[in-house]
Amino acid sequence: MLKKALTLLLFISSFSALAQKQSALPYTQRGMFYFYWGWNWSSYTKSDIHFTGNDHDFTLFDVVGTDRPSRFTFDNYFSPFGMTTPQFNARFAYFFKYNWELSFGTDHMKYVAKKLQTVKITGEFEKNGSMESYTNEDIRLTYDFLQYEHTDGLNYVNFGLRRVFNLIDGKNIDLNIIPGFEGALILPRSDVTLLGKERSDRYHLSGYGMNLTGALNITFFDKYFIQSELKGGYVNLPKVLTSFEGDTASQDFFFSQVNIVLGAYFHMFRRK
Repeated sequence: MLKKALTLLLFISSFSALAQKQSALPYTQRGMFYFYWGWNWSSYTKSDIHFTGNDHDFTLFDVVGTDRPSRFTFDNYFSPFGMTTPQFNARFAYFFKYNWELSFGTDHMKYVAKKLQTVKITGEFEKNGSMESYTNEDIRLTYDFLQYEHTDGLNYVNFGLRRVFNLIDGKNIDLNIIPGFEGALILPRSDVTLLGKERSDRYHLSGYGMNLTGALNITFFDKYFIQSELKGGYVNLPKVLTSFEGDTASQDFFFSQVNIVLGAYFHMFRRK
């Protein structure tokens, strides 16, 4: 899926350069803003996870991780009391130049290491009062050994630069494509249970990320829009808190994300 996502992003970027109509639309003029809210579905490449602490130092290889979309209910997706429960995206943007936007957003993704999978392990950890060593051996991720999740948010807090290319400028409906680039800080609240220790469960600056974005935008009456985005990027987490004892983990992986969002354009300040 990741290769397909990156290929499509490159296609969108190349196609945008050929777009014939480059006019500034009313809602992309300098001084305009927009806000959107929506939901995402993500996938991740396999990753090596290195765990360190006073009683352990080991690496798990090629760990499979998935997202965890919430069950589709009105309360989960549309109630103001449950809107932050599912995997969501929020973004605020400013047009600093015709068709060019700077934006700030958060992608509330979720990452779950697949339960009960068998992976290779190298290193050592304490078990039953003695240290056990492993060298490229199989180990199963049982519940009493490891549960590793960023389900309170693989929070991808990002700044982006995007360019709007108009394809169809209709009377009440416009069609646009929007390529862009984003850089992010990762602020997860990780749910990790390792070797029976109490989990940390704290927000923490754990790393950084970057991605390319390609969006298809349908705007109605120069005011409201629905938009679907495809992202492909990289995340590096050198410091994930795994317990209150100062234990940490590190990992890095590539990701792809598909989202659908709803938004509106507006003026923040009155024109003089």
